[in-house]
Amino acid sequence: MTGATGTPETGTPQPRWLTAEEQRTWLALLAAINLLDEDLDRQLQRDAGMPHTYYMVLAALSDSPGRRMRMSDLASINHASQSRLTHAVNRLVAAGWVRREKCTGDRRVVYAVLTDSGFEMLKRAAPGHVEAVRNSLFDQLTPQQVQQLREISETLIARRGGSPRWPHPDDAAVWEAQAEAQAAAGGCG
Repeated sequence: MTGATGTPETGTPQPRWLTAEEQRTWLALLAAINLLDEDLDRQLQRDAGMPHTYYMVLAALSDSPGRRMRMSDLASINHASQSRLTHAVNRLVAAGWVRREKCTGDRRVVYAVLTDSGFEMLKRAAPGHVEAVRNSLFDQLTPQQVQQLREISETLIARRGGSPRWPHPDDAAVWEAQAEAQAAAGGCG
């Protein structure tokens, strides 16, 4: 809906209705996200037999030191609930692509670990996935639009308190130092 309704005399706060331009932008964003997700999911189901969600879990693990990550951190990076991530990891464990490891120093901590089989599956799936991302997104945009999209996305993610970036190989040294400090203290990273 657009425009404000109601009367100030009632004392009821007035909704901040979207302007016509905001409504158009909002609906376009929703449609674009849904279409992009459908394209990527369809490609991965067809070529690798997995949904996009599972691919993102495998990719996050592959970029993490030792190809392992705390389940809670993995959920956070993938912007998934614990239950949704647990369901995905259960399926990946059943496929032999991920295994769970418990922390010896803290029974509450569970790691998801990318297996060699999972890493091989990811390597086979990645070229088709990257091509689908290019076809569905980047080939449609100018370099300036790509930069604007990144900046907008990072702003929205940061406002929610999320991490605007994926684990990066440069993070490995920091994470390894944290893990060593935790291990020395008898805990888990």
